[in-house]
Amino acid sequence: MKAFEDLGFYCLDRLPPVLVTEFVSLAASASLERLALSLDTRVGGVFGDPLAALRALDERGIDFDLLYLESTDEALVRRYSETRRRHPRDGSGNLAHAIDLERGELAPLRERATLVLETSAFTLGALKAHIVAAYANEPSLHRLAVGVVAFGFKFGVPRDADLVFDVRFLPNPNYVPELKALTGRDRPVADFMEAIPETAAFLAHLFEMIDYLLPLYVAEGKSRLTIAIGCTGGRHRSVYLAERLSAHLRERAGITVATELREIATA
Repeated sequence: MKAFEDLGFYCLDRLPPVLVTEFVSLAASASLERLALSLDTRVGGVFGDPLAALRALDERGIDFDLLYLESTDEALVRRYSETRRRHPRDGSGNLAHAIDLERGELAPLRERATLVLETSAFTLGALKAHIVAAYANEPSLHRLAVGVVAFGFKFGVPRDADLVFDVRFLPNPNYVPELKALTGRDRPVADFMEAIPETAAFLAHLFEMIDYLLPLYVAEGKSRLTIAIGCTGGRHRSVYLAERLSAHLRERAGITVATELREIATA
């Protein structure tokens, strides 16, 4: 369900089947176009039957996909052992029997499934990758949110940074009297930075590296990436370079970019 959330679906976990059609109607009235529901198959009686809920959707002409996840008995036993969770069908301490019982109960749902994933050898990242491949509108870069943060090292490195670049090797505009009160967003500071040959070389290498890394992070299942660029005070060099990187990233399809100029915002 977290994978579906990252793809922009409105998600509801362990919904009693009797509420499915009512909730789908409510979602339609709210103009929710992408909805992911996880049905609770352990309920019955007044809480409804999953197959009956699916038939009700069919009768209303509502299109849906049914994703079914399965694993070998050995993988399930290992997972329950690792998580120390009790199987919901295990009333006698016989896990193998509980798994077999559940598999039989779920067989009709598996027959209805539009996609069956055998997850025995999957990591969480691999499972997410398969879900993305099947359900993402933009599978190449599925709603990857990139945060670009300009900061000053003397105020501390951002705690949520995935990648940190130290740009204190570049000359500091703070020591130029007419630039000291300005920031990296001002044209005179930009002119100063662009007159330094190393600035263009660094940006070229930075863009190339980030362009190479983004698809790899997506393939690994990452939905958010924070790139931090730091200088001494976080007002000149890092701000200019963060703005340039953000502009470069906004030219790419399938990602959203948020820029934080931390020391300016808190000044």
